[in-house]
Amino acid sequence: MNDKERVQVAIGAALYPVGELIFETDGRRQSSVFTYDQRWIDRPGAFALAPSMPLDPLPIFSSGDRESRRSALPGPISDTTPDSWGRGIIAKALGTRPTEIEYLLSVNDFTRQGALRFLDKDGNPLSQAHPSTPRYNNIETVQRFARLMENRDADPAEQQREANKRMGYVGSLGGARPKSDFDDDGTLAIAKFTSERDTMAIERMEVATLGLAAEVGLRAAEARILDLQAKYPVAIIKRFDRNEDKRRHYISGQTFLGLQEARGGAYTDLADMMREYCGGEEDVLRELDELHNRILFTILVSNNDDHLKNHGFLYADADTWVLAPAFDINPQPERHRSLETAIIEGAGAEASIDLAIEAAPFFEIDEDQARANAARMAQTITERWAIHGRRAGMTSAEINSYAPAFKNEEMTKALSYAEP
Repeated sequence: MNDKERVQVAIGAALYPVGELIFETDGRRQSSVFTYDQRWIDRPGAFALAPSMPLDPLPIFSSGDRESRRSALPGPISDTTPDSWGRGIIAKALGTRPTEIEYLLSVNDFTRQGALRFLDKDGNPLSQAHPSTPRYNNIETVQRFARLMENRDADPAEQQREANKRMGYVGSLGGARPKSDFDDDGTLAIAKFTSERDTMAIERMEVATLGLAAEVGLRAAEARILDLQAKYPVAIIKRFDRNEDKRRHYISGQTFLGLQEARGGAYTDLADMMREYCGGEEDVLRELDELHNRILFTILVSNNDDHLKNHGFLYADADTWVLAPAFDINPQPERHRSLETAIIEGAGAEASIDLAIEAAPFFEIDEDQARANAARMAQTITERWAIHGRRAGMTSAEINSYAPAFKNEEMTKALSYAEP
């Protein structure tokens, strides 16, 4: 059986038409064709939705299979669909394994990531029939829902019933851990929940590490713990794809590189693309410096979840992209120190400060400056990581459990760069 569905693609609060998406299922095969609207092509200030999708009238074909279902949608559109946590909620709500278009259109228009919006034939945003975004006074209800969905012994009928109520704001997000959109006193944010199965203070440590990233000079997502005394703390991460009531167009690092998988690619690949798409020389140098410093920080705090979906770009203006604030930085004290994104193409996934220094010229940074940056960062991290942990409500035992992530061979090496 061959089924087709047409969806109009628009952007921003004004719902300006961008193009049309035709999605097709043929047995197990899913595919789509996207075509820019001529009105968008002709519009002053219009831009390509991604570097791999040039702004011209030619159709753009995408195809997925059993191993790579998400490739059935073009990258910028696929980026607005949820990852494993949200997909599980939507699948439970619908009682079946959804197609990519069903995942796409089950997300609440108000909370959808980025600036793209999807309309019916009458020009109305799809998927608005969901409850309002949770606020502080009902966050415990959403926490209970998250625990219900994690409970393997729960009643499937109850899970489906509750998932149907909440999939718009709970099922819209990426990542594997339980989370929900959150109305933070009028500002759209993400609430990340502690799992009952957690053996470490993951949410508190993520908030602490984002604060640490900002202190060493990185552009990082704003984060805090909602209730420092809570048994199951909730991390609140401010959404950077919103500026008050304005939506900002966002794509993942995977889409920026035009890849079909989040794992693979290299930081030097990102650097090459950034030279072309991040503006003039001064802008490019600023963004390359930021990216290289993020590599150093990732290594120094033992974050090994740096795949290309955990890097992102925001459209600025004049065909210019900028790195989105750093997010999803999670120190891993118990895992092998490796990276999901290689520093240099073909050089393997080793989390090596030496290799990051050697790679610095690829980012227009000389090696002496890179060593100085690493040493400065290492000193600040060494002195301040536990302080940030305590600010996030971590106990001494919880802080000690994370010590190997911050006291390691790469940190020692970086500190040695400061020695005369």
